[in-house]
Amino acid sequence: KLVGTIIAAAGSASAFTSPLKTAGRIKHNTLRYSNSICTFDAEDFAGKTGDWPYTDADLNRLDNSVDTIFYDEPRFVTHIDDGAIAALTAFYEEEFTALNKDKLDVLDLCSSWISHLPKDISYGNVVGVGMNEKELKANEQLTNHFVQDLNINPDLSQFEDDSFDVICNVVSVDYLTKPLEIFQEMHRILRPGGVSLMTFSNRLFATKAVAMWLQADDIGRLTIVASYYNYSADWKSIEALDIKEKQPLPERPPTADIMKNPSLGLAWMTAAGAVQKNNEGDPMFVVKGVK
Repeated sequence: KLVGTIIAAAGSASAFTSPLKTAGRIKHNTLRYSNSICTFDAEDFAGKTGDWPYTDADLNRLDNSVDTIFYDEPRFVTHIDDGAIAALTAFYEEEFTALNKDKLDVLDLCSSWISHLPKDISYGNVVGVGMNEKELKANEQLTNHFVQDLNINPDLSQFEDDSFDVICNVVSVDYLTKPLEIFQEMHRILRPGGVSLMTFSNRLFATKAVAMWLQADDIGRLTIVASYYNYSADWKSIEALDIKEKQPLPERPPTADIMKNPSLGLAWMTAAGAVQKNNEGDPMFVVKGVK
């Protein structure tokens, strides 16, 4: 549970129960590359599965032009820094290994030219659904792909029920204007026990993010995504995680040792600078749903 009160400053305040009735319990994950911030139960939300508290204004955007125009030209760039990418791939590897499957079928929603999937995992089908044909063709981890604007057509009927073990979405959940339909479809095509991993950082195309996302802080955004799960289907569990591993600063050598060997001071400054750069880089959050 989240400690204290969630203030639903973004979106419809009626989406959440405030304060949380059972606040105070925080689950700490034993996986190295993830720290559980909180879990969510039905009692944390004002409505039940099947309700939908959000309005058109909540999901409005500064730029409501069709996304096919915005994504017409390929962008062969990464949208998070190297530290966040490394943390995401390490997190994926632990999550995928924990599923204990001979081969994993993975759906990458809002996919691009790279999916950040770990290489030391056996995969079956790895399917990408994205906006740009050239980007998707360049993604060497995909076995198949579909060009589809989920904000126009959130229907994933090309996939049968119980088709995937994992559904990933990297730094794109904030752009979804039809999250209810998409999360319902995700639940349908996941296999029982399968996981949905919706990840985000603090970088975004502000003109394309929905209004309530722009008004929320990190906790508010975690709660928004959790509410998408809650209102869309009967998920077995919903959990928010921080997957960016913070490194401790190296211990500074004694001044006397530095005076005798100045290279010790230089080495410490270099190492401390690298650690500080990593710790101050892009954050990385996940909201995980288990079917």
